Amino acid sequence: MDVCLSSEQQPGHLGKGPSTPDGWLEAEEEGDLHKDGTSRPPGDSNKIEPSLQSLQKFVPTDYASYTQEHYLFAGKKIVIQESIESYGTVVWPGAMALCQYLEEHTEELNLQDAKILEIGAGPGLVSIVASVLGGQVTATDLPDVLGNLQYNLLKNTLKCTAHLPEVKELVWGEDLEQNFPKSTCYYDYVLASDVVYHHYFLDKLLATMVYLCQPGTVLLWANKFRFSTDYEFLDKFKQVFDTKLLAEFPESSVKLFKAVLRWD
Repeated sequence: MDVCLSSEQQPGHLGKGPSTPDGWLEAEEEGDLHKDGTSRPPGDSNKIEPSLQSLQKFVPTDYASYTQEHYLFAGKKIVIQESIESYGTVVWPGAMALCQYLEEHTEELNLQDAKILEIGAGPGLVSIVASVLGGQVTATDLPDVLGNLQYNLLKNTLKCTAHLPEVKELVWGEDLEQNFPKSTCYYDYVLASDVVYHHYFLDKLLATMVYLCQPGTVLLWANKFRFSTDYEFLDKFKQVFDTKLLAEFPESSVKLFKAVLRWD
């Protein structure tokens, strides 16, 4: 996967901040960040959700790989801690495109209080923007990047959004009914950005997308198309989802789709 984002020229990106090797220990304006990556407002010791408290932070082997990237969406300056050591700790072009679309179509999408799950949330930019726009967000990814995701979500949403995002582990195709039972886990929107690239889990990804979508669920998927396998996935995707191309971003080769699961 290419690492060059050309993000300084993309809407919403404010450029790179200074590297912060000790970013996990820096004090926030709202309160102090703890060793486990959670944040506590002054005088409040018990109001962080247990699901956030229980997670372990992502620890890079080289703290010099961490940077603070600055973005502007929905009128809010968002600071994302990224590391080039993992695909899951970098903001990719599809995330930028999806954030731009959410920002520009908030009223049309009716995101206020909507139940939203993001697949492959990475460092959390899309989940943060969805939360800032009023959604009840569940951000999911593999266990090794959940700590960095948690850190970024708390840093940017604590005490400034109507709903504090939830962080959950999601391994595509595994334990779906156990961890996301259909009887209790309904989502108005499932969001995904740059989840399709050169890996061997595309069938499990598609199965996960299908599982998470119930009648009425809208899937918004933004992806930079790099390889022939990306288009092969799109063909399979269209076999099970009624799909509409919402937007294209030629400068980054990103396509944004709206999809609803077929029930016939």
